[in-house]
Amino acid sequence: MEISHDPPSTLSMEVEFLQDGGSPSSAVGGELVAFILAAKNRLDVAIYDFDAGVGAAAGVARALEEALRRGVQVRVVFNRERRAPGPPRPPKGDPRVIDGLSVPTRAIGGDDGLMHHKYMVRDSADVWTGSLNWTDDAFTREENVIVRLRSEPISAAYEANFERLWDRQRVEGSGTPSGAGVVDGFSVQAMFSPEEPHIAHLIAGRLGDASKRIRILTPVLTSGPILGTLAEFAGRPSFDLAGAYDHTQMEEVQAQWRGLRANHWKVDAWGVIAPRLSGKRSTPYAPGSVHDYMHAKVVVADSVVLTGSYNCSRGGNDNAENVLQFENHDLAERFASYADLVAARYRQ
Repeated sequence: MEISHDPPSTLSMEVEFLQDGGSPSSAVGGELVAFILAAKNRLDVAIYDFDAGVGAAAGVARALEEALRRGVQVRVVFNRERRAPGPPRPPKGDPRVIDGLSVPTRAIGGDDGLMHHKYMVRDSADVWTGSLNWTDDAFTREENVIVRLRSEPISAAYEANFERLWDRQRVEGSGTPSGAGVVDGFSVQAMFSPEEPHIAHLIAGRLGDASKRIRILTPVLTSGPILGTLAEFAGRPSFDLAGAYDHTQMEEVQAQWRGLRANHWKVDAWGVIAPRLSGKRSTPYAPGSVHDYMHAKVVVADSVVLTGSYNCSRGGNDNAENVLQFENHDLAERFASYADLVAARYRQ
């Protein structure tokens, strides 16, 4: 089984790494159900894709409804629109099914951005976040990262973000100031977009500070600041740079770049970066097709880790996204090892 956990012990942060085919959907769905059923007072959920009527994901929906029946205050925000089939892929779940749950829900719309979060806050103390959407394909056919942590300051930052989404019901203006807390003896920062400075610039800055190694996992890589920074490192043959991306989606992206003269530099930059990374040939998007994307979002720059919902995409600056940043040697080693495992699997 290709699924790894931090030992439960007394750690306040647990990290889980998923691989395509590594676990049954019932196992990951069961973890979500257990997290929900442990709620005593409150659950706030912001989720991009939730296939609430199908399989193990439907069990998650029932758990939310059960929590409401037990007297827990439950609220769910979700992305309103289904987008065109280009990257990022449109949700698999039907927003009408989410809106039809017995728990209070609100659809979040946007002029240019998506409500792309995948987080849950429990009892103002615990946060579940990462890259995992709530669909059976995401549970069992994609690479994904899950982070669970206990921290009242970090939970408060996520709750502030949720309240703004709930009140405004718009992606635009939903970004909130970052929050910081100490978890297991090290500082953790939670960042939210759309909010300046853009997450892309923050990530590019952390990458630019790297002196020993960079590991990156992202479905697509279209952000100009990140592309430019990585191209500089990729041009140094001796620098330790590796990772993986979704090959199918990046092929589509390159076709779009070639059609616009202003983006031709990105084609050249990607030509320098791509040989250092591995591409997963996921199933091309079609209605009803399996969603088996390389979906993890990880950046490791020396001992600094950034992970969450952000795709390293140009459009991500306009999306509602969240990213955790922390510096911890042991966790950085675990994230880097996961990136190496995924890269080795899809190395051509």
